[in-house]
Amino acid sequence: MTFGGLIKSDLVNYPGKIASAVFTCGCDFRCPYCHNPEFVIKGSDETYFGETYTEDDILSFLERRAGFLEGFVISGGEPTLHSDLPAFIRRVRELGLAIKLDTNGSRPDMLAALLGEGLLDYVAMDIKAPLSKYHLLGFSDTAAIARSVDILESSSVAHEFRTTCPKLLLQADDFAAMLPLVGKTTKWYLQTFNPGKTLDPAYALVSSYSREELAHIAASLGREGIAVR
Repeated sequence: MTFGGLIKSDLVNYPGKIASAVFTCGCDFRCPYCHNPEFVIKGSDETYFGETYTEDDILSFLERRAGFLEGFVISGGEPTLHSDLPAFIRRVRELGLAIKLDTNGSRPDMLAALLGEGLLDYVAMDIKAPLSKYHLLGFSDTAAIARSVDILESSSVAHEFRTTCPKLLLQADDFAAMLPLVGKTTKWYLQTFNPGKTLDPAYALVSSYSREELAHIAASLGREGIAVR
């Protein structure tokens, strides 16, 4: 595997752990508000910007940080697109690190295989929008999204759902439409959208719901376990 980014010390992305994070290259979504456009596959090519890292680069770094790091986050792009992901995670687990996966839920078979082998300790899955709007994100296999949710909800592995909230994509009633997908108990984070660098330049000027607006929406949904980031 080749990685397009590395955060050496991360106190945010893995709840309760000092972690490092890597970003895989390539994604099967085309979210217009994506803030990592350099990791999106364009046509049949993978376009990289800046420094890249091999598996051996990452493992060598992690070995040097042994005793300091507690966790390791694999984000993207979309990590589950890569067939060699399980083998890479096995190598990282040998270092004694807890593994968190960030995923868009598009590859339920890979997700099920990773969970079935006990390779994951935490999963954060993006719920982008109501399923009826996923075509606006360049992805139409909504059955795969629903299946990934079911796989997580039936597992014993800690997990969360999260939604980034640009106003151009999500209207107020869309949040209620997502409730059947996120279930009744799993933590669901509503995240503010930060314009600037986006896959679609038109979204660079799009406003986000404010934290106050998201807090009001969360309260109106009548479901416990919704938080604002």
